[in-house]
Amino acid sequence: MTTQDHVGTTSQPTPLPVAIIGAGPIGLAAAANAAERGMDFVILEAGAEAGAAVADWAHVRLFSSWSELVDPAARRLLDAAGTWSAPDDGAYPTGAEWRSAYLQPLAELLDGLSRGSVRYGSRVAGVSRAGRDLLVDSGRESDPFALHVDGPDGRARLLASAVVDASGTWTRPNPLGADGYPALGETENAARLTYGIPDFRDPAVAARFAGKHVAVAGKGASAQGVLIGLAQLAQTDSATRVSWLLRRPAVGDAFGGGDNDQLEERGKLGQDARAAAESGVVTSMTRFRTMSVTPQEDGRLSIASVDGQQVTDVDEVIVVTGFRPDFTFLSEVRLDLDPALGSTRVLADQIHPDHHSCGDVAPHGHRELTQPENGLFLVGMKSYGRAPSFLAMTGYEQVRSVVAALDGDYEAADRVDLVLPETGVCNGAGAFDDPDAAAVGGGCCGPVAITKTRTLVVATGDAERRRPTRRSDGGVRDVAQMS
Repeated sequence: MTTQDHVGTTSQPTPLPVAIIGAGPIGLAAAANAAERGMDFVILEAGAEAGAAVADWAHVRLFSSWSELVDPAARRLLDAAGTWSAPDDGAYPTGAEWRSAYLQPLAELLDGLSRGSVRYGSRVAGVSRAGRDLLVDSGRESDPFALHVDGPDGRARLLASAVVDASGTWTRPNPLGADGYPALGETENAARLTYGIPDFRDPAVAARFAGKHVAVAGKGASAQGVLIGLAQLAQTDSATRVSWLLRRPAVGDAFGGGDNDQLEERGKLGQDARAAAESGVVTSMTRFRTMSVTPQEDGRLSIASVDGQQVTDVDEVIVVTGFRPDFTFLSEVRLDLDPALGSTRVLADQIHPDHHSCGDVAPHGHRELTQPENGLFLVGMKSYGRAPSFLAMTGYEQVRSVVAALDGDYEAADRVDLVLPETGVCNGAGAFDDPDAAAVGGGCCGPVAITKTRTLVVATGDAERRRPTRRSDGGVRDVAQMS
């Protein structure tokens, strides 16, 4: 078996590497686990540096501390190298600090290993079985993968023993339109729309939004951060005003678990966002599902909802409605995905925000993440599809199990240990169109119950799997919650 680096050229026989798509935190963690096991690997990163997606929100402070943001295998490799200054485990880094103090040093270390490499500017355009398209059954279980990669020297073809897709979802933000497609006029007025969290501390960015009427669409942590930033701008320019567009029937529990949240900074974010929303700067528009964005005669925008509501005289729009995975380059491999979320099917019932937003995600590993295409795994944010409730520590445990399985160490792979922080939030989408349900917790979860965090061990071989159980009062037992 040979490794082909370019179409039409064949190198000397070499061991086939595990191909890891993405040099973000989860992709790098997968490589760190492979390195510890002496496995050959190659990381294919579309950006120019490690953590390229993180660079787009470098100014944002994470609500996880350093202790939850460093993969255990990566920490061991960095400590052994002796060139890394470990950060304070109790501190909360910004995206920029996460990149510079951890992701980039780790990528440099991995790229210097004899059995691994990191290829930047290498965008995966397609994954298939070598010499076989989607229809062919024969040989699929044993033949290598062929990855078609657009790199600095053009299109290349790389053979791999397995594929770990940690490409995330950052490059595909959800549109403003409520139909799942861009709203009418959304593309034509793109110059007035911002997707993601602006850096309001940047003078040029502040000047763009200060004193303006800004529409903010979204309800999650990113939207809350935007509300806080705009409320701070209003302290220096009182003409700043915000229309907060929410698809839900009431603001309800949009601000998270507050004091009940074991991720302290996440709880504080919700409290600060609530204060911003109640400051008089923000007007909440509920049941607002955007249908169109139309220019007015004065150059500003009018935004219409499918039910006839309108927000007029809008200067800028900030869209923070989440993200979705890109499966276009996986069209020639066989996938088993939840039809609504686009997540790994087995996880969907535990993470679907329309049915189960309480965060009691059972520990999971290679068996839950495997696809019908043997040797292909979707990990990290991509394994969650459109679901927003993902933590780095979940991804680190995913890839530890996956890489152990690829190495044939099923004893380690089937031992999935995970501790998740607790939150007081329960915003199941049973409350999506029912304000009465929202008032009492809503969705599948019933009234909010505070739980204790504990380590769960799942043995997915012959031993009985320990799964979430529920008390008669509707609370969640034996499972830590996360938003």
